[in-house]
Amino acid sequence: MDKKPSHVRTVVAYIVLIFLTFLCLFFFYILVVNATRNHTQIQKGFSFIPGKSFIPNLKHVLNDANIPVLSGIKNSLIVSSLSAVLATYFSALTAYGLYAYNFKLKKPAFIFIMLILVMPTQVSAMGFINLITKMGMLNTLFPLFLPSIAAPAVFYFMYSYMQSSLPLELVEAARIDGCGEFKTFNRIVIPIMKPALAVQAIFAFVQSWNNYFIPALVISDNTKKTLPILIAALRSADFLKFDMGKVYMLITIAIVPIIIVYIALSKYIVAGVALGGVKE
Repeated sequence: MDKKPSHVRTVVAYIVLIFLTFLCLFFFYILVVNATRNHTQIQKGFSFIPGKSFIPNLKHVLNDANIPVLSGIKNSLIVSSLSAVLATYFSALTAYGLYAYNFKLKKPAFIFIMLILVMPTQVSAMGFINLITKMGMLNTLFPLFLPSIAAPAVFYFMYSYMQSSLPLELVEAARIDGCGEFKTFNRIVIPIMKPALAVQAIFAFVQSWNNYFIPALVISDNTKKTLPILIAALRSADFLKFDMGKVYMLITIAIVPIIIVYIALSKYIVAGVALGGVKE
C-alpha cells in the first residue's frame, strides 16, 4: 500500500491542530463573552456576540464590599508566586542532592519522597491544621506557600530531567576547579535546568492559584482570602441577588495572571529543548 504524500499528512496534522486549538480557546472565548453580558442576557442562553456590560460588571465586582477582589488578587499573587519559587528551587536542589551524590540512604530517600507523592492532601489535612494552629499560623498566608518547599511531584520531574540533561562530568569539572556545591548548583545546574524550572513554575503557580481546599480550611479573615474562595463565595450568594455577570467577570479576572505567567515563561520551554542538550 502506498503511503500518503508528505504534504497530505502535513495538511491533516494542521487540521487536527487547528481543531484542538479551537477546542482550547472556545470555552475561554465564551467566558470572556459572558463577562460582557448582564445576568438577564446570560440566562437567555448561549451567544457568540459580546454584550455591552463589561464595564458595569467590572464595577459591580470591584465595588462589592463582601468580595474584596483587589486584596484577593494580591493574596493569590503572593501565595502563588512564593509557592512557584519555593517548589521549583528547593525541589531542584533536592533532586541535585540525590542525583549528584552517592550515599547509603539514597534509594530509601527516593522511595520515601515517592510515597509522599501518592498521599492525598485530604488525608493529612486535619494533622496539618492542628500543626499550624500550634505554630500560630492559622488565618495567615504562611501555610499556603511554605509547604511548597517539599513538592514531591516537582522533585521527580527535576530528577528525571537531570538524568537526561545534566552530565555528572560537568559537575565534577566544577568541583575540580574549586567551585563550591551551592555555587555549582546556582551557576551551572540552574541555567541547564531553566526549561524544567519554567515548566514546573507554571504548573506550581497555576496549582496554587486554583487551590481552594487548604485556603478554605486555613483562612477565615475576608481580607486574607484568595480568589478561589472569593469566587466560591460569590457563586454561593443569595439566589435573588445572584449575578452571573459578576461571576464570569471575576473568573475572567482570575485567569489573566495565569495567562501572563505562561506567556512570560513559555519562551524558556520552547528554547529549552536545545538548552538541555549538553554534550559530554
